[in-house]
Amino acid sequence: MKNVLSRRGILALLTGTALIFSGCSNSSSIKMKGSDTEVNLAVNLAERFTKLDPTFHIAISGGGSGLGITSLLNGQADIANSSRPLSDEERALFKKKNIALKTVIFAEDATAFVVHKDSPLAEISTDTLAMILDGTLKNWAEITNQDLQINIYGRQSSSGTHSFIKKKLNIEFANTAKEMTGNAQIIEGVKADRTGIGYVGAGYVSQDPASSQGIKVLSIIDPKQGVAVSPLDQQAINQGSYFFQRPLYQFVLAQSWSKVRPFINFERSAEGRALIENHGYYILESQHNEL
Repeated sequence: MKNVLSRRGILALLTGTALIFSGCSNSSSIKMKGSDTEVNLAVNLAERFTKLDPTFHIAISGGGSGLGITSLLNGQADIANSSRPLSDEERALFKKKNIALKTVIFAEDATAFVVHKDSPLAEISTDTLAMILDGTLKNWAEITNQDLQINIYGRQSSSGTHSFIKKKLNIEFANTAKEMTGNAQIIEGVKADRTGIGYVGAGYVSQDPASSQGIKVLSIIDPKQGVAVSPLDQQAINQGSYFFQRPLYQFVLAQSWSKVRPFINFERSAEGRALIENHGYYILESQHNEL
C-alpha cells in the first residue's frame, strides 16, 4: 500500500491527479487542492492520519497554489495548499462572495544554496548570487581564486521554488542553468561537480546529515543588515532573519473547519511535525498555537 501511494504521490505532483484515502462518511470527507510544492507532503500526512482514523476520506491534488485558491472560491475544495499568501484580488473575490476563511501557516520553507565541499566560498551576497544565477558572472575566478566555469543546478520553471528565487532576486535564470527534479538530484549534481552551485530545501539538508556530505551550505549576506545568515540556523529562521524563507499556507473554508480541524491538529502533533521536518521544512514556534 505504501509503495502504491508513493507512486501516486509522484503522479499527483506531475499531473494534479486526485489521491483518495480510505473513508466512508461525507462528514469526514476533505478535499485538498493546490501547491505542487506541498502535494507530496500532504499525501504522506494524509496517509499517516487516515491510518490513525480510518473514518476519514481525504482527496488530494496539486495543480498549483492559484488552482487551490480558485477551488475554494468555486466550492470545489475544503483546503487550499499554497506557497504564497492571497493576492489582493483574491481577497476581494472572497469578500465579494462572502466566503470566510481560516489561515493555517503549517511550515516554513527555507531555501539553501549549496556548492561543492572544496569551494572556498562560505558566504555570498544576494547581489553576487543574482549575477551568478542570471549568467552575468560565468567563472568562479570573478569572485574566488578558482578559475572554473560556473554550473548552475536548479529546478524546472514550473517549480514554486524556482519562481520564489526569481522573485526574491528579481532575475531571469541563465539559459544554461540545469533543470533538476528535486533536492536529491541537485545535491548529487553539486557533489559531483566542483564548479556547481544549486538550491535545495534547507530542512532537507539539516534533517539528513548524510545528504550534506560532499557539499557546503552557503550563508547568505542580508542586503539590508549586511550580516551573513545560515539557512541551517533554526533561531534565525524563527526570527525571520534569513533572506530566502517563506511560509507555507493552508487556507480552509470556515464552514469546513469543524471537519478539517482533526487533520490540522494531527499536522501539529509530534508525529505530524516530524513528517513535515522530514520533508525538508521547518516548524516555527508560532505555528504550534491553535487558531
